Amino acid sequence: MAVTKEDIFKAVSTVNDPEVGFNLVEMGLIYDASCDEQGNAKVVMTLSTRACPLHQMIVQWVEEAVLREIEEVQNIEVEVVWEPAWNISMADDNVKRQLSGL
Repeated sequence: MAVTKEDIFKAVSTVNDPEVGFNLVEMGLIYDASCDEQGNAKVVMTLSTRACPLHQMIVQWVEEAVLREIEEVQNIEVEVVWEPAWNISMADDNVKRQLSGL
């Protein structure tokens, strides 16, 4: 069975941003994901700020989630990018409502 972008997004949605408590997918922090036939997966993501003190831990959590949730994945590469810069408009509507009420 081929691993789809949706499969990877579902796996990554098990990882929450510890600062706000929402998962990385609903926050809009995951930009893209793919996996080839050899089980090499790649996730392209960003963080809400360049100064995120948990940068390395969040990347590790994403790697662990994909490897744990999708047995076909043999290797995972997480690329953190800063363009486009994340902003609240990238989050889903539920997150926007919750965060605007803070």
